[in-house]
Amino acid sequence: MVVLMRIDILLRAYKRKSIRILPFILSLILILLVGSQTIAVTTKSTEILWDKFGVPHIYGKNDRSAFYAFGWAQTQSHGDLLLRLYGQARGRAAEYWGEEYLESDRWVQTMGVPERASSWYKAQSPTFRSYLDAFAAGINAYAKQNPNLIDDRFEVVLPVKAEDVMAHLHRVLNFTFVVNPQSVFDLSKQKLQAGSNGWAIAPTHTASGKAMLLANPHLPWSDLFLWYEAQITAPGIDAYGATLVGIPVLAIAFNNNLGWTHTVNTYDGWDLYELTLAGNGYRFDDKVRKFQTKTLSLKVKQKDGSLQEQPLVVKSSIHGPVVAEKNGKAVALRVAGLDRPGVLQQWWDMARSQNLKKFETALKRLQLSMFTVMYADREGHIMHLFNGQVPVRSQGDFAYWQGVIPGDTSKTLWTKIHPYQDLPRIVDPKSGWLQNTNDPPWTTTFPAAIKADNYPPYMAPRFMDFRSQGSVRMLAEDDKISFDEMVAYKHSTRMELADRILDDLIPAARKYGQDLGRKAASVLEAWDHQANADSRGAVLFAFWVQEMDLDKTFRKPWSENSPRTTPDGLANPKSAVATLEAVAAKVEKAYGAIDVAWGDVFRLRLADVDLPGNGGDGELGIFRVLNFAPGENGQFQGVAGDSYVAAIEFSNPVRAMALTSYGNASQPGSPHISDQLQMFANQKLRTVWRDRSDILAHLEERKIF
Repeated sequence: MVVLMRIDILLRAYKRKSIRILPFILSLILILLVGSQTIAVTTKSTEILWDKFGVPHIYGKNDRSAFYAFGWAQTQSHGDLLLRLYGQARGRAAEYWGEEYLESDRWVQTMGVPERASSWYKAQSPTFRSYLDAFAAGINAYAKQNPNLIDDRFEVVLPVKAEDVMAHLHRVLNFTFVVNPQSVFDLSKQKLQAGSNGWAIAPTHTASGKAMLLANPHLPWSDLFLWYEAQITAPGIDAYGATLVGIPVLAIAFNNNLGWTHTVNTYDGWDLYELTLAGNGYRFDDKVRKFQTKTLSLKVKQKDGSLQEQPLVVKSSIHGPVVAEKNGKAVALRVAGLDRPGVLQQWWDMARSQNLKKFETALKRLQLSMFTVMYADREGHIMHLFNGQVPVRSQGDFAYWQGVIPGDTSKTLWTKIHPYQDLPRIVDPKSGWLQNTNDPPWTTTFPAAIKADNYPPYMAPRFMDFRSQGSVRMLAEDDKISFDEMVAYKHSTRMELADRILDDLIPAARKYGQDLGRKAASVLEAWDHQANADSRGAVLFAFWVQEMDLDKTFRKPWSENSPRTTPDGLANPKSAVATLEAVAAKVEKAYGAIDVAWGDVFRLRLADVDLPGNGGDGELGIFRVLNFAPGENGQFQGVAGDSYVAAIEFSNPVRAMALTSYGNASQPGSPHISDQLQMFANQKLRTVWRDRSDILAHLEERKIF
């Protein structure tokens, strides 16, 4: 109403004045109507504005130019890594860099990644294909103009082609996230250690009356899992977010009207089928079928620089490629979604969407093989979608399909995936909030809004882990969550598992324990249940949990009837105390005291930075996930977990803060390797600069094309 009144005043003023002020009036009207929202307009040139944290803000005169600049930017920040990943995606890494990459090449070639990537590229629309060509051209242009900044070892991959980009995408999504090679060759369904937190909070549950979104993926801090933060602006798009290095579009993003994040969902898009061999084939529906066979040649670079060739025989059944063969049996791998090449276009269109309807129009294509979608927008809508190319299976529950499936009958061979309308989904729940921490969709909000009984039993398992319970507790306990509170909750290191079990373990230690056991009880009683750098007792508890079999620790198992308060109770107090005493002795011997501070044992080390750590394993019920690997002197080093974080409030203007834990570059010599690690250690996020004036005020470098 105020805007309309001001427009009316301007128009009446125009009637009294010369026509020469009309352009001025029209400009003011445009500003009043748009407010503070950024408009993606055509510019005469394309440029990258690099802010002081190494985040590229790309302004493209058109979409193709924006893709070109994004390729340039990624190469400046991660050139060596990017080229290595593309070399691996070609299935030629051993040819380039030696035998250590041979297993990677065997996996990529057996799965048909290079060949399928070519067909995926051809399947793109001519327009989008030109965008991929431009992205590759940007990579090549940077490398050509800055040859001294690219390691000589990786220049062999140049020039990059758009097919390489597609092969990398295919390897990352379908043959790392959907199906991890380690899981296949172990003949098990051991999932990749990747996770995430995601929150979508409706206006009814926020202090500001505006919807909020929390994006918080947890991935390894290396290799193909690194996030790259960027802003992309061109006609029709002004999106800010992150993607994995080498991917040419944003995978997690927000604009002035909406945003989304992904979490790794409890999705099963692959199966192992046991085949009974017969002659040169295998039995299927009481007949013998022949394998499709092809022989490839893998080249392996030797230490003297020469190349040695090794044959790779790829056998495929109707199910997919054979990955193991022994004792008259073979195991074949079947992966969903290999005929769906449109995920990049889908992500691009998601970022260009301005409302829920347009956003879902892109989602309904189901080109993204997996990942939960958590969504919020300016209109106040929130959504949880259990997204994935879920096979339509004829029988069995989720656990059944985690095993090796009989492959001698068409009854077990799935050929279709569930359409969008079949997937678990909820929009605008009564609770006013949605959460996912890699748990099944049934616990996304309370009261429960998605009923497991309404879906096939193989869609997702039924459980709720401690991290999810802690996530729900924080959301449910605060009726009106402010932006600052959401950021604070995101950094919570509280161990939900400690809240659940210490009320039994401490008295048991005093009852059954010896001197060391009673001393351990006192340490645990004084502990604040946090995994902050100065928390004392956290190391003792975490090491005790590591020695326990949690499936057998509790007297009362997890129950769907009490999903937020079970499991509970100690099944065997005496045994638990004996383990506690043994662990206490080890901690005391290793660190001199059983109440050693968490940050003295768990460290954040990158480049020349070495800081006390905080946060920990999600299995402890910690929301701020940080996974550690053994280091020197009995210490542990952070290697995975919180990576890219974004907190967004859909106010006007949009309020956003973010952090890329390890910095926004990996290229040697970059000042942005580990430059955000101190903020990470301090549990802080930084303000996101999206308006051009703010970016220019914090400008580090400018590149004009």
